[in-house]
Amino acid sequence: MAKRSQKDSLPRQLQSAIGNRQSAIAIAAHPDDIEFYMAGTLLLLRQAGWETHYLNLSSGNCGSARLDAASTRRLRQAEARRAAGLLGAQWHASFCDDLEILYDLPTLRRLAATVREVKPRIVLTHSPQDYMEDHTNTCRLAVTAAFSRGMPNFRTAPARPPADCDVTLYHAMPHGLRDGLRRRVTAGAFVNTTGVHAIKRAALAAHASQKAWLDASQGMDSYLAAMCAMSLEVGKMSGRFRHAEGWRRHLHLGFSAAAADPLAVALGRNYRVNRAYERSLGQGEV
Repeated sequence: MAKRSQKDSLPRQLQSAIGNRQSAIAIAAHPDDIEFYMAGTLLLLRQAGWETHYLNLSSGNCGSARLDAASTRRLRQAEARRAAGLLGAQWHASFCDDLEILYDLPTLRRLAATVREVKPRIVLTHSPQDYMEDHTNTCRLAVTAAFSRGMPNFRTAPARPPADCDVTLYHAMPHGLRDGLRRRVTAGAFVNTTGVHAIKRAALAAHASQKAWLDASQGMDSYLAAMCAMSLEVGKMSGRFRHAEGWRRHLHLGFSAAAADPLAVALGRNYRVNRAYERSLGQGEV
């Protein structure tokens, strides 16, 4: 008779929980980026029973004209922790500062360690085209950290064993819904965030230090209104939802099966594929 494994000896219900564990992580650049672009989707995954994780690579230390960097860093990290709590997501500490999110080996090793710890089925991150390099570098780092998840010869910091799991990456809409060359960006799929919009707004409001800063530095007349306007615009693009977040799915090669779209499976009617976008993929640049 074959020897029973340690897992086989566990109660059936616990075996099922281990086998069916589903986790998702939002990887963004700055405290408040998750709330602007990704929080509605993260909330819906949480409601669907997924384990959710929240990581901003940067501490947000440059986000004040009044406080010094150290004070701003402490304040913004505290705000991010409160926001993650409102979203029901596990908070992970930042390990970069503003304008210092570089596509370099030390940063990649640290992010790859987190990906291996979380073993996400879904990674939510920034658009590959966006208005600032902190966003686009975060996107590149998230893609490579996910790609390297199962490579035993790639060392992470701290050291973590390789993760044998499929992962699907989704890229959020860029700020202003345009790339850095002012071209309109279209979503490949839409997530209906209408039902969780109030919580998403409350999580963004937890970043209270940023209203005055962004009003002054980036010309946002109203911090919260800017997020709401964006979600309404994406909802209009969807042709179905009032508030929405838009996503573009990363190429599957090296990550998952070709048809894998776990957001569609998890969110059901709250997820709408943009068929025009899908058709356009064989026609050149979108």
